[in-house]
Amino acid sequence: MNDSRRLDLNLYRVFAVVYRERNLTRAAELLCLSQSAVSHAIGRLRVALNDPLFVRDGQGVMPTALAEQLMPDIQAALNLLSQAAASRLRFQPSRDISAVTFAMNDELEPSLLPPLIRSLREALPAAALASVRLDRRSLRTDLAARRLDIAIDVAQPVAADIAHEAIASDDFVVVARAPMELTADAYLTAQHVIVSSRRTGRAVEDMALAKLGYERQVVLRCQHYEAACKLVATSDCLLTMPRRQVRLSSGLAVMAMPLSIPALDLHAYWYRPREQEPALAWLREQLLSVLKR
Repeated sequence: MNDSRRLDLNLYRVFAVVYRERNLTRAAELLCLSQSAVSHAIGRLRVALNDPLFVRDGQGVMPTALAEQLMPDIQAALNLLSQAAASRLRFQPSRDISAVTFAMNDELEPSLLPPLIRSLREALPAAALASVRLDRRSLRTDLAARRLDIAIDVAQPVAADIAHEAIASDDFVVVARAPMELTADAYLTAQHVIVSSRRTGRAVEDMALAKLGYERQVVLRCQHYEAACKLVATSDCLLTMPRRQVRLSSGLAVMAMPLSIPALDLHAYWYRPREQEPALAWLREQLLSVLKR
């Protein structure tokens, strides 16, 4: 067995960038190294750890099972080193944050992203800001590899090294083509549109209704609230939606939900080993500030 204790720490930095980029050429560009230097560094790690670490996949590379296992610990160690050096410098968002990536579901973007980006653009005029589609299956890996900074989603079970906090609570309202006397019976006998990024499965409100012993008739399923509102405008269907999305229902009748179901709680998720980083703490504060307006 090779002695990995004597390895240059810079090799692990190369490992982390290759893991994140999945491409040796892009990793070399980001590290300001030649591609041969990056290949040599990965080669030294392969010998020391007795594992290929990365295998070719099309135009890039994919991590092996061992690389996936090592990445969270390597990134945590690199974070600690970075924090130790950064602690001597006063944090300045405009100087110290060059890129921010959020992950959220499509249905959240129209209401959440515009005010968030407006706020961040004022503080980070030169930073690259991005919102990407949330993939719960790769959430932990994406946060650990710094492909994501913060994910925003409804409450979900997560790994122990993923921290989260409730950032907003939104009650449900019902929209229809025209005003009506919306009793519980009328609601349950009506036809409904639901919004979900998933192909199958019940919506959040259907799961809440099921706990009360109720079931409604869902006849249409779509991905965005804006499209759902347009469908409601030309049909007798009802749409149950978070109050935050009501601005998309222009011209429709907005009514109180006739059955008592829990509000929709949104949570922010981040990689726990990073939570002491000034940049991540600052981003969480900005997110909370925007949602409270």
